[in-house]
Amino acid sequence: METEIPAMFHAREIVEPERFTFHSSRMRMKKVTKEELETMDRDSGRCALELVDARVDVLGYACLVAIMSMGKGYHRHSEASLHEITVKEGYPTPVVTSAGALVAGLKALKARKIAMVAPYLKPLTHLVIEYIEAEGIQVTDSISLEVADNLEVGRLDPVGLTKIYRELKLDGADVLVLSSCVQMPSLAAIPVVEKECGLPVVSAAVCTTHQMLQRLGLKTYVPNAGALLSGK
Repeated sequence: METEIPAMFHAREIVEPERFTFHSSRMRMKKVTKEELETMDRDSGRCALELVDARVDVLGYACLVAIMSMGKGYHRHSEASLHEITVKEGYPTPVVTSAGALVAGLKALKARKIAMVAPYLKPLTHLVIEYIEAEGIQVTDSISLEVADNLEVGRLDPVGLTKIYRELKLDGADVLVLSSCVQMPSLAAIPVVEKECGLPVVSAAVCTTHQMLQRLGLKTYVPNAGALLSGK
């Protein structure tokens, strides 16, 4: 979230007139487990309070699996409750969750079937699959890299995904989710894999950026970030 999303907004500044600043507040998590994710989610309100003081124009909740671990459709509740905090603070601010953004991005691409790569342990990947399928999108195949340490997820080499994705069965898939986690870097690999596999390729970070641009009322274009951010 703190690297790839600002990188996409800054890349956009080269070709579009808008300029952006980036502000963050953190919820603590060390191991990507259901228990730590639930504890982390309970801290999201504090983060919203801190960020509304900066008078930001859109809020992004970065952890996809934290939302999805709270139950099917939970992104709607989270977005509404965090928005209500901003209303009470006197500065109503639109809220995007990476979980809701992934679903919205896939639907924008009219995806009915997807394949995905996740850094999570297999039980968490299964939870993510169930969440996505509850939104009406079938997951035909997935890869779990089974990295439990959150810092190690952030250190994964995005270029490695150009080979890892080839283990997926892509027959029948409409879209490839190259990283279902905003902590796992994938931006550098997205245009390469998209050109190679012939499918639209997204990540949770790409979808979050797409939704942020929509909430800001701006053209959803970022160079070299895949089909969803092509502006088409």
